[in-house]
Amino acid sequence: MTTASELRDAALEEFASAGYTGTSIQAIADRAGVSKASVLYHYASKETLLDAALSPAIDAIAQILPGTAMLARTPVEQREFLEGFVDLLMQHRLAAQIFITQSGALVDVPVVARAQELIQQIADARPQRSVDDQVRFAVALGGAAYLLAQTGHLGVDDAPADDVLRDSLIRILGELLAPVVATRA
Repeated sequence: MTTASELRDAALEEFASAGYTGTSIQAIADRAGVSKASVLYHYASKETLLDAALSPAIDAIAQILPGTAMLARTPVEQREFLEGFVDLLMQHRLAAQIFITQSGALVDVPVVARAQELIQQIADARPQRSVDDQVRFAVALGGAAYLLAQTGHLGVDDAPADDVLRDSLIRILGELLAPVVATRA
């Protein structure tokens, strides 16, 4: 018997592969190896499935939100935040891919609006810096999310091993954001 969580995972993979608008309940059922009725038994609609698929990532983002201020503190605190941020992105790679590549087309979907609110809160939680620091922050964290979303895309053959990619991302994000810490010292 297929569980609701297995259907959610199949939906996440299908949304990442075919896009939300290109995905049907039948495609999710096919990916999960169940009937369309089985999917609808657990989830009333495709939007409900999208919400279930993206909510764990959004909830994880909400958990790290308070740590965003650590980026402007000591290098140790900055590294702790970056490790958590990179680990979150790696764990929720497909959700990041959906959000990054499809959020513009899904602005009216409540779960996407919730994610956008959290991202705005992360930006607002940081003490105001120069325009350069704000751009550096957005490019560094947004770029990391984009990179992981793309390496999570089905069909990428030459992606580095996750542990190598994780270490590289944490190191490079630390380098990109080091001027933020240096201006506080």
